[in-house]
Amino acid sequence: MAKARKLNVMRLLDARGIAYTAHYYDPALRDARGVAVAVGFPSAAVYKTLVARAVGAKKPVLVMLPSNHSLNLKRLAVALGAKKAGLLPHSDAEKLTGLQVGGISALALTHKRWQIILDARGLARTHLVISAGARGIQLRVETADLLRLLECRVMDVADALEG
Repeated sequence: MAKARKLNVMRLLDARGIAYTAHYYDPALRDARGVAVAVGFPSAAVYKTLVARAVGAKKPVLVMLPSNHSLNLKRLAVALGAKKAGLLPHSDAEKLTGLQVGGISALALTHKRWQIILDARGLARTHLVISAGARGIQLRVETADLLRLLECRVMDVADALEG
């Protein structure tokens, strides 16, 4: 498979002096756990980014969690100080972010200044593998660098998926 062009997210990391490695896979692959297999990392290291919103909130929130976990909406609502929170439908997430589902990346959305929540499991890992902002490319980046750059709030908002 041909290597993709340098993406804006890569340029951002380069400009900040943040090291990363790019890992390429078939962009038709949509399942986050399948992506983990394709790029050769455990699913607990490959983080997906979901777009959610607290009921009544104007801005969405980005939630980064391991690909082998699901978002616990009750804990997310508590984290956001709301009574209820929900995931945005794929079409709404794509419209708001300008990115395709499967390529949504908190790094590609830093200009939006949305709140970013990193599931607490990320603190146990020295590196996370996250989307580069386009389907078919994942970036392995030091967790500490992501926390600093994205100004993430760290919360326990995920539940392990079965299987």
